[in-house]
Amino acid sequence: MFKRINQFKAVLFFLAVGFSAGILAGGEEDAAWNGGLKQKFFGDKVIQESSGVIELTAPYRAEDPALVPVSVTSKIAQTPEKYIKAITLIIDNNPVPFAAAFTFTPDSGKADIGLRVRVNAYTPVRAIAETSDGKLTMSRVFVKASGGCSAPIGADMDAAIARMGKMKFRLEGDKLALQQPNQVQLLISHPNITGMQMDQLTRSIKPAHFVEQVKVSFDGKPVMTAQTDIAVSADPNFRFYFKPDKAGELKAEIRDNRGNQFSDVQAVKP
Repeated sequence: MFKRINQFKAVLFFLAVGFSAGILAGGEEDAAWNGGLKQKFFGDKVIQESSGVIELTAPYRAEDPALVPVSVTSKIAQTPEKYIKAITLIIDNNPVPFAAAFTFTPDSGKADIGLRVRVNAYTPVRAIAETSDGKLTMSRVFVKASGGCSAPIGADMDAAIARMGKMKFRLEGDKLALQQPNQVQLLISHPNITGMQMDQLTRSIKPAHFVEQVKVSFDGKPVMTAQTDIAVSADPNFRFYFKPDKAGELKAEIRDNRGNQFSDVQAVKP
């Protein structure tokens, strides 16, 4: 009798697995978004899904779930009359779905952004752009990855803490183009611990310690500001644009969730 019961349970299990897979294939991957995420972050605002304002790209199957490259490409020019002023990145099935929110100005030149994120489960990833007229437009992709938020911390944590806060700007190309969008990469040394990771040496769970704000300016004018959370990878790096009208200084200011603040400047010229 117990054998039959166990066989029956096994059949139910496999039916449930098959049913779940069928639901996922049928488009129910939006369950978390429709079940509360949209309302939480955007309320009752209308969001149009289109590739006419931004386009989000990410690998369908990630090689490393703790280092998933994500990029958002803008499709409209940054002009004072109309520009993309904010892009919010949501990873539906992460423990903390909010990954980052970026703000831009016409001085950004282009509202493009690139970074690496952690993906903890098969999930839709969404970028929602807000233009200066208040309209919201979404681009989304589906990423297959798991365990990115709980991936083990590297063995040399002391070295990671010692270099924490060091930053470097890296310009694309050898010369700065005036009155044109110039791509720049900001590299930040920070362990960006999620609070879900085990230290490989002590076998203990390390408390969360991550960059929560990034501000970039050029000669005092804002270029890009980011609010970030645990989904951003260790040693964050961001690729974005700025449009200079003369030689000047790029400045980066960051703050982490423990109140540590760091800054760095780099002179740039044509």
